[in-house]
Amino acid sequence: MADVLKAARQRVPAYGCFANVHMTVEAAQDTNFAQAVNRATWVTADGVPMIWALRTLYGIRQERITGLDVLPDLLTEAAHHKLSVFFYGSTPEVLARCAAFCQQHHPTLSITGMHSPPFRPLTVAEEQQDIDTIKASDASIVFVALGCPKQEKWMATVSDRIPAVLLGIGGALPVTIGEQLRAPGWMQQAGLEWLFRLIQEPRRLIRRYFYTNTLFIWYLLRQRLSQ
Repeated sequence: MADVLKAARQRVPAYGCFANVHMTVEAAQDTNFAQAVNRATWVTADGVPMIWALRTLYGIRQERITGLDVLPDLLTEAAHHKLSVFFYGSTPEVLARCAAFCQQHHPTLSITGMHSPPFRPLTVAEEQQDIDTIKASDASIVFVALGCPKQEKWMATVSDRIPAVLLGIGGALPVTIGEQLRAPGWMQQAGLEWLFRLIQEPRRLIRRYFYTNTLFIWYLLRQRLSQ
């Protein structure tokens, strides 16, 4: 948190990724995406399975740092330190509710911009226009809610052209503003937060979760056996 705030105050181009099972599987299958994550200023273990993997493969005891935990804390810290923020991604409806939430819970927070880009790939001109909009907003922190792997690729592409900290928060925004519930503590500790989300959105997540979770276990076992 301190490093993020320092970079934001100094307006240093930087970006952070919260790595979970989905991101790990995407990186294993897409070299360009893996490079985008590896070039990030910060990569944290977002998810208990990531902590287990680090401990099993390398003996590293890593603290879990999730986008769901960081986002509300950073909103509070940004308001306290008078750091302006920009929300990029999600839907216009969620962004509108986010603005209302921040007005109620973080009334001194300076939100200098919000933008929901189209879900299709942006043209070069559209991408540059978004960059110019964010730069003109003078935001110190940009919360990027495009989803994995789109947000990580976007941050890697544009980070050096934006003097701000970019953070890929994925689906943390709807949870933070109360649109969705977060798993109870015992499910988080047991590595079952994915199951709680699956129960909430089964039609959207069932194929992705069973595919990525199965591949993650296979990759983990293969790596362990090769050691």
